[in-house]
Amino acid sequence: MGNMLVEGLSAMNTSSQEITPDILILQFKIVTACLVGDPNSATGEFVLVDTGLENSADFILESIEKRFGKDSRPQAIILTHGHFDHVGSVIQLSKMWGVPVYAHQLEMPYITGQKDYPTGDPTVGGGMVSMLSPTFPHTSIDICSYAKALPNDGTIPDMPGWRWIHTPGHTVGHISLFREKDRVLIVADAFSTTKQESLSSVMTQREQISGPPAYMTTDWETAKQSIIRLKNLNPSLAITSHGKPLAGEELTKHLEMLINDFDEIAKPDQGRFVH
Repeated sequence: MGNMLVEGLSAMNTSSQEITPDILILQFKIVTACLVGDPNSATGEFVLVDTGLENSADFILESIEKRFGKDSRPQAIILTHGHFDHVGSVIQLSKMWGVPVYAHQLEMPYITGQKDYPTGDPTVGGGMVSMLSPTFPHTSIDICSYAKALPNDGTIPDMPGWRWIHTPGHTVGHISLFREKDRVLIVADAFSTTKQESLSSVMTQREQISGPPAYMTTDWETAKQSIIRLKNLNPSLAITSHGKPLAGEELTKHLEMLINDFDEIAKPDQGRFVH
């Protein structure tokens, strides 16, 4: 039931937004992915960051053709972590393109068929999405033929100028991506700008600074430290996987509020991983 709901929402509400000349956000209503690369560059090279849900592949392919031309393919796929709404189309797309799929070493068991995530936790409260979360896919996928661990030095293959930041808490190997020259941050699920636990907030994309999706977050103290790490980068623009981008003073103000009032804003009062 829950997976059918999120797949249905995704299929009905796809859109895209160019947020910088070389970043196109692919919006699947409940989650985002990104195409990173300048279509006007001499090489036309780009990467895909995350792959949305299982029914997201067609829109990803359409968006790539419109932006980079017919039969274009990314140099690589970068996974911020292995949850179902980030890896949904990766099996289909990696087989189609034959490109490497990079993730943090600690996420590798979840994308190579070795380890499952815990089921979603409905006891965290917050709304209908939390209540349905036990029905969301949580078992590992197996893309052994394409999966590669990110380099330990923080660089990201095929993403010059970017580095990955280890931001655990939501998952053990969760990463965010940061570009120093313009301080652009691809947050993934380290924090959100909508209340992801609530179906009405997801539907309206109502702006509301929040932590990682509570029903699938397993370490709250580490999650808070990851947000502090990201704030200390002094980002100018934050692209979240859940909610709209934030920039400038508004981003700074919201991050300060989230950190200072983390227990009230982000951390649920109860749940399997709260204490």
